[in-house]
Amino acid sequence: MDFALPPEIDAIRKRVRDFVDTRLIPLESDRANFDEHENIHPDVLKRMRAAAKAEGLWALQMPKSRGGGGLPVVGMAACYEEMNRSIFGPVVFNSAAPDDGNMIVLEKVATEAQKARWLQPIVDGEVQSSFAMTEPDGCGSDPSLTYTRAEKVQGGWRVTGRKHYITGAGESKHFLLIARTSDDDRKGLTCFLFHADQPGWRIIRRIPIMGPEEHGGHCEIAFDGLEIPDENVLMGVGDGLKLTQIRLGTARLTHCMRWLGMGRRALEIAMERIAVRESFGQKLIDRESVQGLVGQAAMELEIGRLLTMKAAWVLDQGGFARKEVSMAKIVVADALHKSVDTALQLLGARGYSKDTPVEWMYRYARQARLVDGASEVHRMVLANFLRREGREFFQWGAHG
Repeated sequence: MDFALPPEIDAIRKRVRDFVDTRLIPLESDRANFDEHENIHPDVLKRMRAAAKAEGLWALQMPKSRGGGGLPVVGMAACYEEMNRSIFGPVVFNSAAPDDGNMIVLEKVATEAQKARWLQPIVDGEVQSSFAMTEPDGCGSDPSLTYTRAEKVQGGWRVTGRKHYITGAGESKHFLLIARTSDDDRKGLTCFLFHADQPGWRIIRRIPIMGPEEHGGHCEIAFDGLEIPDENVLMGVGDGLKLTQIRLGTARLTHCMRWLGMGRRALEIAMERIAVRESFGQKLIDRESVQGLVGQAAMELEIGRLLTMKAAWVLDQGGFARKEVSMAKIVVADALHKSVDTALQLLGARGYSKDTPVEWMYRYARQARLVDGASEVHRMVLANFLRREGREFFQWGAHG
């Protein structure tokens, strides 16, 4: 087994790392570079995105024919990790959720006409997008509990219902909407495309959350007669559940890729501090108790990296990687929290203050065990695989 990156991918990874170190991390120390929701200020984002494009580091997950980098999933894993060593990183490179997952699924399943209309503007950075699935009293980890309905009308569909925690909805122009079109258990959901300027829907509120917010926040939205033409059905009528599985598989893994970078950065900040901080006549890094903390956190991050890279490799081999993605999602979510919590503890008051981005990371990290399927749900998925497969659960290869 060769765990080295192909030279061409490693070269891109190093360029991303250099951009993050020299262009993005220095921005984090100046509050003027943040917006009112603790994300990168739009003016700064515009400038940094132009720089990333100029460096050829734009939308690395997209085909080169669309202006992207054409990376395989393994390459994405390596580069996304480097991107999120800055809290500003992913959005600067156009690799942040939910645009990232939306672009990937549109590239996989949309018609050419749909790609031109709905995908390319996201790739170009002209618009934001949202994936509207979660509901107040309905689906979260389980898409089958969708109650928002789309009823057939002349030439299209009329949508009524409500969604919430829709990331980026306050700024998004392009939406992927999951709605119920029949009561069939497997074929009852359909995915629709709609534009923010269409009538028949509204944002009820931008939901306050514990952590820093993505641009556009996390919104509750209502549909009271939104009309969508037939040509804006993504895949086919009844393929909504299949589409969510296609989208969320890779999207869950890209979360892991980014979280690993954030966890690494938290430890970097802590290591820099404990290497010089003295207490009771000894540097903190020389204390066995401190070594145990950082060693454990680093080990858990590395376990998460290996699981993430294996899942990426399986996807590149044509597998679905359902088991591998669930394993990575559980382990990396915990590893992120462990590394950030360890860093904050070792930094003390400095970590709890806003003098470093660690407190930002701490508030952000708690969502990792919830988004794109709670850890408990992924453990249930793994248990069901084990029950079905028995000892074949542990087989080697892309489809193991």
